[in-house]
Parts: sequence; C-alpha cells; structure tokens
Amino acid sequence: MGEMNHQPGVPPPVGVPPPMGMQPMMNAPVGAGAMHQPYEQFNQLNYCVHSNPSWVQVAGLAFLHYLVMLGSTVMLVSIIVPAMGGGPGEKARVIQAFLFVSGINTLLQTLVGTRLPTVMNASFAFVVPVLSIARQFNTNDFESNHERFVHTMRATQGALIVASILNMILGYSRAWGAFAKKFSPVIMTPVVCVVGLGLFQIGFPQVGKCVEIGLPMLILAIVVQQYAPLYFRHIHDRTTFLFERYSLLLCIGIVWAFAAILTAAGAYNHVSLKTQQHCRTDKSFLISSAPWIKISYPFHWGPPIFTAGHSFGMMGAVLVSSFESTGAHFATARLAGATPPPAHVLTRSIGLQGIGIFLAGLCGAPAGSSVSVENIGLLGLTKVGSRRVIQISTGFMIFFSIFGKFGAFFASIPLPIFAAIYCILFGIVAAVGISFSQFANKNSMRNIYIIGLSLFLGISIPQYFAEYTASAGRGPARTNAGWFNDIINTVFASGPTVALIVASLLDNTLEPRANENDRGLSWFTPFLRRRKGYSDPRNEEFYSYPIRVHDLVPHRFL
Repeated sequence: MGEMNHQPGVPPPVGVPPPMGMQPMMNAPVGAGAMHQPYEQFNQLNYCVHSNPSWVQVAGLAFLHYLVMLGSTVMLVSIIVPAMGGGPGEKARVIQAFLFVSGINTLLQTLVGTRLPTVMNASFAFVVPVLSIARQFNTNDFESNHERFVHTMRATQGALIVASILNMILGYSRAWGAFAKKFSPVIMTPVVCVVGLGLFQIGFPQVGKCVEIGLPMLILAIVVQQYAPLYFRHIHDRTTFLFERYSLLLCIGIVWAFAAILTAAGAYNHVSLKTQQHCRTDKSFLISSAPWIKISYPFHWGPPIFTAGHSFGMMGAVLVSSFESTGAHFATARLAGATPPPAHVLTRSIGLQGIGIFLAGLCGAPAGSSVSVENIGLLGLTKVGSRRVIQISTGFMIFFSIFGKFGAFFASIPLPIFAAIYCILFGIVAAVGISFSQFANKNSMRNIYIIGLSLFLGISIPQYFAEYTASAGRGPARTNAGWFNDIINTVFASGPTVALIVASLLDNTLEPRANENDRGLSWFTPFLRRRKGYSDPRNEEFYSYPIRVHDLVPHRFL
C-alpha cells in the first residue's frame, strides 16, 4: 500500500500585532505535546484495497460482511413489507430478492464501479416513497392482503425502473463528476460524520427493544475485540489478528446461543408480541415460509405498473441514495487505505448505481441500493480493506438468496444483536468523517462555522421530519402534489443529503478563492483531478480498471 506522509504545505499566517494591553501568547515549548502529521492514506490496516489475506481468512471475513449487511436488510424488510400488505411468506421472498440484487450490484461496483470494497445494500432512503405508494392502496379494494401486496409491489417496481434513469443520466453524463469537483475536506467532514450518525435509529434504540440480548452483545463485542488482544497477545502473535477480525463472529454465536436458551426456557412466553418479535430466536414463520430453492427472476410479481406521480416521488429517494453513497465512498476509501475517489470514479459509480436500482425494479426488490454503511465500519474494525473479501461476500449473498431456508435461518438472528454491532460500526464511520478535518485549517472560524452548522442541521432537520412523520403519519410537506411531498419528505429526512447541501453551499460561496488553503484544496484537488501533471499518480493504482476490462470500456466511461 502506497503511503504519502507529505501534505502540501500551507504558508504560515502573517503575524498580527495583539491589541493594546494584551500580551502576545507565548509559543509552546518544543516537546510540550505530540504533533500528529496528517496522512493522506490510513496507515493502520493489515490489508488495503489490492492486497489480500489467505483464502481461509477471506472466506471468514466475507461471511462476516454478509451477516452484517443481512441485519439491516431484515430491518428494512420488516418496515416496508407489512405496510405493503405482505406476510411472512412475502417477507422471506423480499429478503431473497434483496440479497440477490445486493450481490449483483456489489460485484459490479467492485469490478467496474468505484473498485472500492463497498457492499451495495437496500437503502432506507426509499422507505418514505414506498410507504407513500402503499398508503394509496386500501385493503378493502382487494380480495386479500396478498393481492394488495402484489399490486403495491408492481407499482413500486415501475417507480424504481423509471427513477433509476435519473441516476444513469447524472452518472454517465458526467454531471455528478462536475459536482464532485467542488468538494473539499470542509465539506466531507460533516457529510461523512452524518453518514454514520444519521443511522442512530437502528443503533441503540433497537438494542433497547431487547436489552437482555442487545446490551450483552454490545459489551461483549467491545471487550473481546478491544481488550482481549491486550491480555492474550503474549501467548501468541496470531491471537491479536484472530480477535480483531473474527471477534464479531464469536460474539454473535455466543449471544445468539444465549438468546436461544432464554427462548427455550420460556422467558418470552408471557410478554408482548412486539417483545417476542425482537427477542425470540424461533422465528419459525420466517424459516417455514421461505422456499428451499427460489431464483429471483425479472417480474416474478407480475408486470410493473408505471405511474408518473410514483416515479417522480421515487426520484427523490434515488437522488438521496446518490448523495449518501458519495459520502460513503469517501469513508470507504479512507478505511481501505486508498486515496479519496476522483470525480470521474464517483460519476461512473453513480451511473452504475442507477443500473443497480433498475435491476432492483426488475427483480422485485422494493427499494433501491446504496453503499452499506455498516460494512464500511467493518473494514476499519477488522483492519482488512481487501477488495477480494467483498467480492467473495457476494457469493454468500447470491447463494443464500437462492437457497431460502438457509438464508432465513441466519435472518432469524434477533435484530438487537445486529443493532449492537451497528453501534460500533456506525461510530467508526462517523469518526472517519472527523479525520477529514486534519487536511483543513481547524483554527479557521470560517471552517468551524461551516462544519458545525452542516453537522448540526444534518442531524436536527431529519430528526424533525422523523418526529413529525411518527406523530402525524406523514411528512411535514403537505401539498396537493403527492410526488412533490414525497421528494421533499425524502430529501430532508436524509442527514447526509442535508449536510452535503448545506456544506457545499456555504463552502463554495463564503470567499472560496481567498480561503483555498484553509479549505484544504491544496491537498484535495490532486485527487479529484484526472489530467496528467495535476492528478495524484496513486489514483490509477486504486481506481483503474483491469487491463482487459479497460480495453473494452469506452474512454468516456473509464
């Protein structure tokens, strides 16, 4: 992994005499404190993008990545499928469809997209438009809930297929790349922070729904992954990497077994149905409803229904998923030991993400895809940023999407176990966002203002929209145009989107040229450019296509 310890220097500020009566501050004595030099690449990884561990380790880590993304998939399905009128059988089928589409999209992104180790998974950004579509179909208008579910699914598929065209246009027209060239460390700091912090609803709030399972998982994961290596490293050097890379698998197995014991002992026999759904391990309705073998083929729910209002509303979610994925790609590059993704790489990834959303609409997955934030955190936790690990994990996704009984078995893991893991992984991603501030002037009041306001609004505005929706049953935007309501309610319910809009607007309008050095552009610009002599040579190392693929793809799409 190439590293570069040098950061383009910023000329020292010209001294300004202190006001009358104020004594100038004395310089800190040499050696008074450690000065940590900025690193353009994260240098505490065991494996970066193009270096690979042994095949045995690759298989273990790939399975762990599959488990981590499975939890958020089940959470999303548990929200949208009941609202669409589906039961356990439909829920199992939708999980299979999501796994299949995620496997295909992830493989495409690692091969011809960003080529970063990113897992593409179903995005929560699509919840608002999907629920809006579901509310428009009354159960009384159908003979059964299953018929209502199928009709809602077909309408959702049609909206996804049409909305995916927006991503393809933004990506392959290079419009997204032109927008990305306006980025700076001042913008990326709050955006990446909110990429992690914005998902706090599926963190500890979900742990609290079954504290006796979720809290032990959280504590055990911290102890085994962080403290155990300190006490066992003197036994053998291999114990350290075993705890770092496979501690989550061990902890999941232990707490899952503990939850099974509680279930078998009758601890949840006389509690509310909601508590049983979160705590019990014998979710037989999911396993029994899943088919042994089922391949997600195009239009297996029937031909899609195309409606202009639904399609325009879904475009808001497509745009939000693009914003979120852009911030997530920067976090992935950091934790995979790569340089920040150039503009042309981001634009081709957004175009390919549009193809992935189109595929979701074809195969009956009622939500588009974006970068899985939890899997980004897992890269940092295991210190393995290998692209091969993610590519092998797509094999697990596709395998368990076809053999439904086996996939449903792992999907029956209590959700508070996953939520406890997400508390750690989302926190890592948020901290990565903070690390981008090392390349900007942290003593600039301008930068402090932009970062602080963007970070606060990126958390506060979506929280207002979430609370309003929870109390009123719909978002704050209420006009006669339902598609417009869906766009507004979706865009401003996304923390990364709000943070990116606010930070980009402020950073590019508050004297941007006069503050180029303070903004960190001397460090950032070489990575975003592509022209020879101006771009960083390491970009080709991490983001160029393999030779054979490079020869087949038109130059404008490279």
